[in-house]
Amino acid sequence: MQNSLDLPGRPQDTRVVVAMSGGVDSSVVAGLLKREGYDVVGVTLQLYDHGEAEHRPGACCAGQDIYDARRVAETLGIPHYVLDYERRFREAVIDAFADSYLAGETPIPCVGCNQQIKFHDLLDTARDLGAQALATGHYIASRALPGGRRALYRARDEERDQSYFLFATTQDQIDFLRFPLGDMPKWRTREIARDLGLTVADKADSQDICFVPTGRYTQIIERLRPGAIEPGEIVHLDGRVLGRHDGIVHFTIGQRRGIGVAIGEPLYVIDLDAKTRRVLVGPREALETRRVALRQVNWLGDMPLGEGSHEVFAKVRSTRPPQPARLVVTEGGVEVDLLAGEYGVSPGQACVFYESCEPQSRVLGGGWIAAARPAVALADAIGQARRIPRAAAAGSA
Repeated sequence: MQNSLDLPGRPQDTRVVVAMSGGVDSSVVAGLLKREGYDVVGVTLQLYDHGEAEHRPGACCAGQDIYDARRVAETLGIPHYVLDYERRFREAVIDAFADSYLAGETPIPCVGCNQQIKFHDLLDTARDLGAQALATGHYIASRALPGGRRALYRARDEERDQSYFLFATTQDQIDFLRFPLGDMPKWRTREIARDLGLTVADKADSQDICFVPTGRYTQIIERLRPGAIEPGEIVHLDGRVLGRHDGIVHFTIGQRRGIGVAIGEPLYVIDLDAKTRRVLVGPREALETRRVALRQVNWLGDMPLGEGSHEVFAKVRSTRPPQPARLVVTEGGVEVDLLAGEYGVSPGQACVFYESCEPQSRVLGGGWIAAARPAVALADAIGQARRIPRAAAAGSA
């Protein structure tokens, strides 16, 4: 007999660890499983020194969140544990975040947190506690495949779908994980929270990076890497030096506002060169990308990812629907042709593969963007702008 989590046995004989962040989503997961009779254990991770952070609506994992998770567990009558993962979180997520920005990338720390902490360390803890599954409040669906393995699918509520942030989940992790909210709209989640009498029913959703509660991520980088943020030049693709900046970490590819220079026409950040500390700017059309090179690709398809060309649908940002793409695998690595093109693609972001563009389509994996390949003429212009000697450039300003 299979229960509602596709596990053998009765719910009361099945232990499930729920990752409780203190928000409404994970709280409802714990409440639903408890109501069904499962042996539920709540676990909250203390990921950073919340005593030094300014808690405010939209910031997760702060001190108030731990308190909220504890109150929910008391209301539901389930055991609840707070685990100190601060050191591990700093090493695996925060340090990598700082180094990525200093390298001219735009990182997504939530993916690293899921990959390195929640679905690795916490999953091991769940097994140590004798659990048959680890459940979370993510909006992504997990379904059984013929043969006993499981697969990931986009959430029914497309506005809440979090599959983009979970591309690095391995097959073994998928088999152990459960996502009870994957087929549920957000309004229904809050409705259930009210029915269960949970105080977090109307709590604001988390939107900020948890360890940057003020939104000033450069302060985090300066504290972790003192002296590493260095000034440099703002250079137009045509070679003109337009001004100076206080550090490439203050910019992201595709940025238009706050660049600090004006020439009478819209300017966008086209490229960030960490080696020369240059911010390259130009017109919007220079942002178009047709091919991206990937690193650390995680493939979740049924068949091994062999050399050759594979038709997929891809997302290079979380807010975009999957677009037609071609996955090209060679001895030299993996690249993705974005058939319709994308604007403002940045190294450090993710490219996630799907089986189709239809709602609730299957997740086929993804990889980290190592480089965005512009058109040939644009690549030449970027290369030229990067090679302008700094002394000569300064004299032409």
